[in-house]
Amino acid sequence: MFNLSRAVFAATLLVLTATSFAAEKADKAEKGFVTLFNGKNLDGWKASENKEACKVEDGNIILHGKRSHLFYTGKVNGGEFKDFEFKCEVKTWPNANAGVYFHTEYQESGWPSKGYEAQVNNTHKDPRKTGSLYAIKDITKAPAKDGEWWTYHIIVKGKRIVLKVNGKTTVDYTEPEKPERPNNMKGRLLGKGTFAFQAHDPGSKVAIRNVRVKVLD
Repeated sequence: MFNLSRAVFAATLLVLTATSFAAEKADKAEKGFVTLFNGKNLDGWKASENKEACKVEDGNIILHGKRSHLFYTGKVNGGEFKDFEFKCEVKTWPNANAGVYFHTEYQESGWPSKGYEAQVNNTHKDPRKTGSLYAIKDITKAPAKDGEWWTYHIIVKGKRIVLKVNGKTTVDYTEPEKPERPNNMKGRLLGKGTFAFQAHDPGSKVAIRNVRVKVLD
């Protein structure tokens, strides 16, 4: 009985220690992050054309409708970011197509002409899938699934861009000194700017939550 009790105590202690270590590791990973979305409304955000495509439902940003882009215009870091870590949780429905723009700026209509896009697309016909640095470094097999929440982690430091989906790196790209860009993407360059979420088309539905950033510079 005594030996069994000791074994149970040791096992319990081991579980508690592992749990505490995991929690401490998670706390360190999130240290310095600031929330950009309050889960209630779009305060600090501004939608472009077809504004009704960007809304809040059940604590989530919902992107569903005609083309629109939802730009961060809040007070964190003056609404402008250079080096940073950005995280959000994403859920897609079948045939969803969207994106997370960074180093961009507000524009009233069209596809954002400034900044990069981290692609969101698990099952849409576009061959550029989730985890792609759109049209710059693309992947063709989605690392996430429709109907499930997954985490997008975008890191920009100097000329280096790293994209991670659920902790796994999908893109590690360093912008060259003189990058070549097609005529319709001349502004796809690093500099500084804000973030934006994309509502692509009426057949696409995406939910986003837990939006946060850690400024590195």
